[in-house]
Amino acid sequence: MVKKGEWVRIHSVVLKADERTAKIPDDTQKCDLEMWTKGFLQEDAEIGDEVTVKTASNRLEKGTLIEVGPYYTHSYGKFVPEIVEIDRQLREIMFGGDK
Repeated sequence: MVKKGEWVRIHSVVLKADERTAKIPDDTQKCDLEMWTKGFLQEDAEIGDEVTVKTASNRLEKGTLIEVGPYYTHSYGKFVPEIVEIDRQLREIMFGGDK
């Protein structure tokens, strides 16, 4: 059970594929326009339930509850040794060393 007031992520379909404008690329027209939103749960619920959340900007949004305590999982990729060498070279050119 997810309690009212928890920070959660919901998913909703804004427009079905057949409702989208013809002024977008063909491959895009074939896809639903989806939205993932984070906010504070407005009622107790279970994952998969249709719920309402209040966003950080105080908007109320409805959707399917998909995650509790969402957080960013992206990165800038793996270490690239060449970047360290570029940093050294730039510091030498700009400042005359490791300053």
